[in-house]
Amino acid sequence: MTLEPAFDWRQIARTSLASRFLDEAEESTNRRRGQVPREHLVLYQFSAKGHEVSQALLAQALSHPRDAASVYYRCRPLMLGLGVDLEEAAASALARSGGFSGGRDAGVSFNRPGPGPVVLPMAGDVGSQFTPAVGWAQSILYHQQTLGDASWQGALAVALGGDASVASNGFWSALTVATTLRLPVLFFIQDNGLGISVRGGLQTPGGNIARNLDSFSHLLVRDGDGTDPGATASLLSECVGHVRAGAGPALLRLEVPRLCGHSGPDHQAAYRTEQELQEEARRDPLPRLREHLVPERFSEDEWQALEQDVQLQVHQAVERARARPAPDPGMAGRHVWEEDPAEPAASGGLTPQQRSALQGRTSPEPGGPRVRFAEALRRTLAWELERNPRLVVFGEDVGRKGGVHLVTEGLQRRFGETRVFDTSLSEEGIVGRAVGMALAGLVPVAEIQFRKYADPATEHLNNLGTLRWRTHNRFAAPVVVRLAGGVGKDVGDPWHSVCDEVRFVHSCGWQVAFPSNAEDAAGLLRAAMRSPNPTLFFEHRSLLMTGEGSAPYPGDEYLLPFGRGRVVRPGDELTVVTWGAMLHQVVAAARRFGNRVEVLDLRTLVPWDRDLVLASVRRTSRCLVVHEDTRTAGFGAEVAAVLAREAFWHLDAPIERLAPDDFPPPYAPGLLRAMMPDVEAIAQAMERVLSV
Repeated sequence: MTLEPAFDWRQIARTSLASRFLDEAEESTNRRRGQVPREHLVLYQFSAKGHEVSQALLAQALSHPRDAASVYYRCRPLMLGLGVDLEEAAASALARSGGFSGGRDAGVSFNRPGPGPVVLPMAGDVGSQFTPAVGWAQSILYHQQTLGDASWQGALAVALGGDASVASNGFWSALTVATTLRLPVLFFIQDNGLGISVRGGLQTPGGNIARNLDSFSHLLVRDGDGTDPGATASLLSECVGHVRAGAGPALLRLEVPRLCGHSGPDHQAAYRTEQELQEEARRDPLPRLREHLVPERFSEDEWQALEQDVQLQVHQAVERARARPAPDPGMAGRHVWEEDPAEPAASGGLTPQQRSALQGRTSPEPGGPRVRFAEALRRTLAWELERNPRLVVFGEDVGRKGGVHLVTEGLQRRFGETRVFDTSLSEEGIVGRAVGMALAGLVPVAEIQFRKYADPATEHLNNLGTLRWRTHNRFAAPVVVRLAGGVGKDVGDPWHSVCDEVRFVHSCGWQVAFPSNAEDAAGLLRAAMRSPNPTLFFEHRSLLMTGEGSAPYPGDEYLLPFGRGRVVRPGDELTVVTWGAMLHQVVAAARRFGNRVEVLDLRTLVPWDRDLVLASVRRTSRCLVVHEDTRTAGFGAEVAAVLAREAFWHLDAPIERLAPDDFPPPYAPGLLRAMMPDVEAIAQAMERVLSV
C-alpha cells in the first residue's frame, strides 16, 4: 500500500475554501442581476465547485521551478494554489485592469509566467491545452540533454482537462507524442461525467478514459476518486514521482462532481434530474476534506476559524477588485506584436540578449553562387542551426527523407535527431507542440507540407497569433511555420495546390512572408527565425520544383526586414503589384511594354510596404494587382482599398485585379490553365489598364 505523501494540508484547505467562496460570491452576485451594479457582474462565469481539492493537491505537487501546467477553464483552484493573488483572480473575472490578460480575454483564461511553475497561456478551445504541454515536456529534455542545462532536471509538464476534452484531436495527438517519445508529462483528467450536458459515455466508449488506455504502451495510468483527499494525494504522488524519475508519461483520471452549471447561464434542470443533483451534492469534496483533517490535523474550532478567515479574505479581495479601474480603451490594440525590445514578454522565445548576439546584415553579399529556391532555404536553415543551439526544425518527413520538397535534405544527418526530427501525422500536434517549445525558450521551425494541410491546426494557428495580445505581453511564442502553397509546375489539385495566403493575413499577430526568389527567401527566413513575432513563411511549389526563383545566395548573415517591397522593373505609366511565383509571369508580360510598366514585389504581406506602392501609383496613376489566391477578398482587395482611400486623386484609371476565379485549382491540365493567370492574360490586363 502506498503511504499518503506529505502535503501542507492547511494550505490545501485554504486554497480549496478560497476557490469555493470566490465561486459562490460570483454566482450569488450574478443571480441578483438587475439588483446589483452591472460592473459587479462576471460577464462569463465558470465555477470549479467540486474540482477544488484535487487541483489544490496538484498545485503543491508542482514544486519544480521549471514545471509547467497547461490548463482549462475550471482551473482557478490550481491558480490559487500556485500563489495567484485572490484580488488578481477576482479582477480577471470582473474584466478589470491587471489580472491575467488586462481585460482582453475571459476571466477564466489563465496564464502565469512565473517565477516558479509556469501556467501556459490558455485558449478557449476545448482540447487545445494538450499539445503545448507536450511541447514544453519535450523542451525539458532538450534543455537537459542538448543544451546541458541541469536546472531543468526533474521538471515536468502537466495538462489538465475534463472528460469531454479527451475526445478532442489535441488530446490524442498529445498522447501519441508523449508516449512515443516518453516525455515527462502528466495528463490530469477531472471527470465530472458531463461535457456541458453531454454524458461521458458519448465522449469516451464506456465513459472511462483510464480504463480504455490501461494497456497503452509507455503510459502509467491511474484512476481514482477525486473527492477522497487521501487517495487522491497518494495517486498523484505516484504519478508525479513516475514522471519526475524519467519513466515516461502518466495519466491520472479522477472522478469529481460538478456542483454547478457548465457556466453561469446554464440551467442544469434541462438535462439533470433532482435526484442526480442531490447525489452530486453528497459527493462534494469539501466536507470530505474536512472529515480528513478534523480532528486529526485541525480542531473543529480551527476549521471554523479558517473558514471565517478565508471568507473574509475573499470578500475583501472582491471589493478591491471591484474598485479597480476598467482597462484603458486606448490600450486595446497594444501588444499584438513586440513593440519595444526593452519591454519583451515575460516568458517565451529568445531573450533580447540572445537575439542581439545573432548578428546580421541587411544588404546581401555580392558575388554569391547562384542557387535554387530550395537550396537557399536549406543553407539558411543549416546556418541558423549552426549558430543558434535553441533552434529546432521538425514536421512530417523532414528528417530522414529531408522533406517532401527536399528543403531539409541532409540536415538531420548533420545536426542529429534532437534538432531536426520527424513528427506524427498531426498538424495540430506540430503547431501545438511548437507553441510549448517557444514558450520554453526554444526557436521552433515547423514544416506543414502543403497549405491545405494546415487546416487541422487552425485553432493553434489562430491562438498562437493572439497569444502575446491575450496575455497583455506576459507571454510570446515566436514560432516559424513553413508551408508550401500554390500550383506546381504544370500540376495542380484541390489539396496540394491551394494558396489561400489571405486567410493568414487576416489572422492577428502573424507576420506573413511570400518570397519570389532564393535571395529574398534566405533573407526573410533568417529574419523570421530571429524575430520576436510568429511568422507564416510561404514557399511556392513551382519555385521549389523549378529553377525559376534562382538567385545569387546573399550570404549567411543576410537579413531582409519584413515590410520592405522591391521595385523589380521600373516603369512610368502602370504599377503592377504582385508577390510569390506570380512575379515571374508578371515580369515576362511587362517586358512587352518597354518602360511603361513598373513591377513591384511585396515580398511580405504582413506587414506590407504601403509606402512603396503608394509612391509608385501616385507617379504612374494606374495600378494592376496580380495574385494566385482567389479573387474575392484576396489580398489584392486590401491593396486596392488602401489605394482607393489614399491615392484616389492620383488615379487616371480604375484599380484592376487579376486573379483566379473562386474555385480550387483543378487537376486536369486544361482546366488548370483556364483558371490560372498566365503571361498572355497578364499582358492583356496591362493593355486594358494602359488604354484607359
